This record gives sequence, structure tokens and C-alpha cells, in this order.
Amino acid sequence: MYDQFGNNTTVANLTNWFVDRPARIAVVVLAAFVLTALARRWVRRFTTRLLTPKGDGLARLGKLGAELSEAIEPAEPDPRRAARAESASAVLTSTTIVAIWVIAALTILGVVGIQLGPLLAGAGVAGVAIGFGAQSLVKDCIAGLFMLIEDQYGIGDVVDLGEASGVVEEISLRVTVLRGIDGTVWHVPNGVVQRVGNRSQVWSVAVLDVDVAYDTDLNQARTMMQRAADELFVEEEFADNLIDPPTVLGIESLGADGITLRLTTKVQPGTQWAVQRALRERIKSTFDAAGIEIPFPQRTVWVRNDSDPSRPEGRGAFGS
Repeated sequence: MYDQFGNNTTVANLTNWFVDRPARIAVVVLAAFVLTALARRWVRRFTTRLLTPKGDGLARLGKLGAELSEAIEPAEPDPRRAARAESASAVLTSTTIVAIWVIAALTILGVVGIQLGPLLAGAGVAGVAIGFGAQSLVKDCIAGLFMLIEDQYGIGDVVDLGEASGVVEEISLRVTVLRGIDGTVWHVPNGVVQRVGNRSQVWSVAVLDVDVAYDTDLNQARTMMQRAADELFVEEEFADNLIDPPTVLGIESLGADGITLRLTTKVQPGTQWAVQRALRERIKSTFDAAGIEIPFPQRTVWVRNDSDPSRPEGRGAFGS
């Protein structure tokens, strides 16, 4: 370059600043844009293949030309799985894009002539300090990513996270937002969640315990309970909620005030509480019509009467 301009250093420097370096910076920026576009595509494809089924066997047989019976229908795609793949894809895509542009920015600084050694050393020290201070944040983000990938719960699920339980309203990499039954909004960091109890995934069970008096005919009580539950099972309002017919399991416990009978039925996720309330109302009406007593705590109280003249001297008399 010096020979071309007759050893004119000024012209060479100007050419380097206004031609060579801008061209190299443009190449770096163009490469970053290309890698960003490819990252969006590849990450979305990767997460979709990872979190959604590859296609069911019937569909593959159809592609091979096999004739299938009209009664056999391929499984419908799961919208919950697709939404989970979209969320994970967005997180991984944004992380990859940030990494690409950070590398591009450092490359551009090197092209401009800024010494990256001291800069990287200072950034390393600052990174270590920030890393110690942000351990919980990193832990929350990693835990949130695995929760999304493993589909531990989703928006609208009723979950128990230990310290808090309720309906999931929002899921992010850092926190899960729940709304309790009393309306309280709980913000639970994902990193502190040690266990997850999901009460509305795939199917649930409505469990109902009913007490009857000790002098009750148990065969009649079980029959009345089963009849009331069967009537509810065929009602149009609850027919779509109940998966299996209700079953009276029998005696669950012998309590201080009565005998506990248990009834269970498999229901659609999240509907168990409504089904349990309807069963209680129906069983109460059925028991009342059949004269079956639902016991309540009863105690016999004896009251001492010191002013009773018939009380023998030195002894206490009690009246009921």
C-alpha cells in the first residue's frame, strides 16, 4: 500500500480508515445478520423437533402409500406442546442472537484498533463479580428453561409449588406467577421450586368422603351413594367432565362420630372441584330422602348442681 501511493503515509492511513476498515466492518455486520437469520431458523427447527412429535406412525404409513381404514384417524396435534416449543424457541433464539452480536461488536472493536486485551480482562473481572451476585438469577433462568422443555406445567394449570399453590397465570425464565384461590398473586422464582404438583394435567380424580352414623345400614348407604353418582354421570352438564363412571370404594375410616365412605371418579383436568361439589349436593339430597343420617359431633354434658337439697353431704350430685 505504501508503494502504491509513493510512501505517502497520510494517504495510506486515510485509505485504511475510509476504505479498508469500513469494508471489514461491513463484512462483520453482514455476517452477523446472516448468522442471526440462520440462528432463528435453525433454533426454531431444533426446538420444534425436540418438543413436538416427529409425526405419528399412521401419517408415515400414509406417505408410503399404505391404505388406512377410515375409522383409524391420526392423532391431533397437541396445542400445548406447540406453545411450549414456541416459548423455548423464543428464549434460545434471543440468547443465540445476543451471543452473535456480542462477538460481532468485539470483532468490530478489534478492526477499529481498540486493544481488546485490557477490555476483556476488565470484562472478565466484572463478569466474575456479576456472576457471584447473579447466581440466583442464573439458577432461576436455567430452572425455568428446563420447566418449559419438560412441560412440568403450563398457563391455566392448577399447581402446588410447595409454598404457594394456585392457577398458573404467567411463566417466564425467572419466575412463575400463580393466583391463589383467594385471589392472591404469588411470584415464585423458578430456582426455588423443589417440587411441582400439577392437578390439571392429562386427567384428575374427584375424591369424595361422606360420613354416616354408626347405626346406618352400610349396604343401603353405598347403594344410595352409587345411585346419586350414577345420576350425575349421565347428566348433560357433567357428562363431558367425567371420564370413568364413579365408584364407591367402601369404608375409608372409622371415626369418632361416624363411618367414612369414599367415592372416586376420574375426571377431566381441573374439573374435580366442581364435580365434588355437585356430588356432595346430590348425595345429601339422596341421603335425606332415604333417611340416612350424616352425623355431626355430639357430646353429653353433665352439669353439677351444688344447691340440690337432696344431695348427700360430702358428695356431688350431677344432672343431665
